[in-house]
Amino acid sequence: METLYHQTNKHIQEVQSLMGNLERTDRQSVHLLENELQARIDQIFNHLERLEILASKEPPNRRQNAKLRVDQLKYDVQHLRTALQNFQHRRYTREAQDREREELMSRTFTTNDADTSIPIDETLQFNSNLHNAHRGMDDLLGSGSSILNGLRDQRSTLKGTHKKMLDVANMLGLSNTVMRIIERRATQDKFIMIGGMLLTCVFMFLVIRYLG
Repeated sequence: METLYHQTNKHIQEVQSLMGNLERTDRQSVHLLENELQARIDQIFNHLERLEILASKEPPNRRQNAKLRVDQLKYDVQHLRTALQNFQHRRYTREAQDREREELMSRTFTTNDADTSIPIDETLQFNSNLHNAHRGMDDLLGSGSSILNGLRDQRSTLKGTHKKMLDVANMLGLSNTVMRIIERRATQDKFIMIGGMLLTCVFMFLVIRYLG
């Protein structure tokens, strides 16, 4: 296991060194470097699978430490894979923007050309939809806050009513049975209020998660 561990760690260091060359590589060669890095990362993951099997076969007194070392390598290589994916995403976005800019600059318009508009309607529509979504979320959060405030006010009202009912009952000399019925009804109302608050919170969480 030690030999494979040190070999895998060396490969990770080599990938880290090559990652530093991505920003300095010209556009014609960056694809080759990305492919090489991806191949090395895949190879490292294959080594890690083998290391996990070997770590599980270590003696009990060394097994935990071996797994921790393998997990550290796995974390390092996952970080490298994420960095490579982020670089590729930025490069794809930059190249798409360059293509759109070149198409716009090379486009020619004539007096008889019926379509002389710049294709930005989709972007404007997207921004408008995004703003509308934000406003909708703000309205939803405001409504949820108002509902919670209303529930808290109702809770205070119920507490006051309960107290007044107990005072009146004591004054009228009601029996213990009637008192227990009143207290049980107040407890049920409290549970209904708490259930309503929880359902409101769950609904707001689901809306924010799936619409945000």
